[in-house]
Amino acid sequence: MSHENVELVRRLQPRPDADLVALFHDQRTVGGFDRLFAAFFHPDSECVLHMPGAEPVIYVGLEGWRNGWGDWLAPWVSYRSVIEELRDVGERVVVLVRDYARREPGTPEIGQIAAAVWTIRDAKVARAEFYAHRSEALKAVGLER
Repeated sequence: MSHENVELVRRLQPRPDADLVALFHDQRTVGGFDRLFAAFFHPDSECVLHMPGAEPVIYVGLEGWRNGWGDWLAPWVSYRSVIEELRDVGERVVVLVRDYARREPGTPEIGQIAAAVWTIRDAKVARAEFYAHRSEALKAVGLER
């Protein structure tokens, strides 16, 4: 089943040139996310943000996912994520990314090496944890000490 989990998570990732801030504010995208959420996410799925220097924040369900992404993207005027690798870890999939964002229009992008850990249950997303630091995500799944 893990190959199917990796493919599910791969399909749910944005294109590398997609500006997530613009997509998040586009009502057509939000409506599409609602349909996607129903098809590929458990209704009580969790979105967990691991922000540096803070306790993890857990968001639950469709509204929770919207709020979580809103909080993650709030400081940025543009934000994109380029997937470097997806790793199969049983019922979990680790997504290694390079994120690029701007705080002000026309300023240089800030880069960050980050990761997420997606948990799949019954062929749907049960939980996704987003880490600003890749090493924390790898440690969470036992791939790094």
